[in-house]
Amino acid sequence: MENHVVLIADDAAFMRKMVTIALNEAGITNILEAKNGDEAVALYQEKKPDLVLLDITMAGKSGLDALKEIMAYDGSAKIVMCSAIGQTQVVMEAIQCGALDYVVKPFQKDKLIETVQGILE
Repeated sequence: MENHVVLIADDAAFMRKMVTIALNEAGITNILEAKNGDEAVALYQEKKPDLVLLDITMAGKSGLDALKEIMAYDGSAKIVMCSAIGQTQVVMEAIQCGALDYVVKPFQKDKLIETVQGILE
């Protein structure tokens, strides 16, 4: 797992930190961070990470818009959406647009790690 590169895109710094800590505990230490959808798209195009954890609700470009842009750039991108409870409709649209899975925030660390490992293995 340690050779994989994961991009975390979330406008909340504390959430990026929490996800980073959880991934580090699972042996994933190659982590990129984006604080909005525009940064996520730019970093994806520059670094081609193995997996993107993409928050749905961000200032500026939303996670859904970033998902669509990344998938248009690379149809094989591996993206997991992070959503708050009550965003079921947006999550379903994200899955239809190419997201592989989703985790609900506030996330359970075990569920997050299980989801990430399942996609990367």
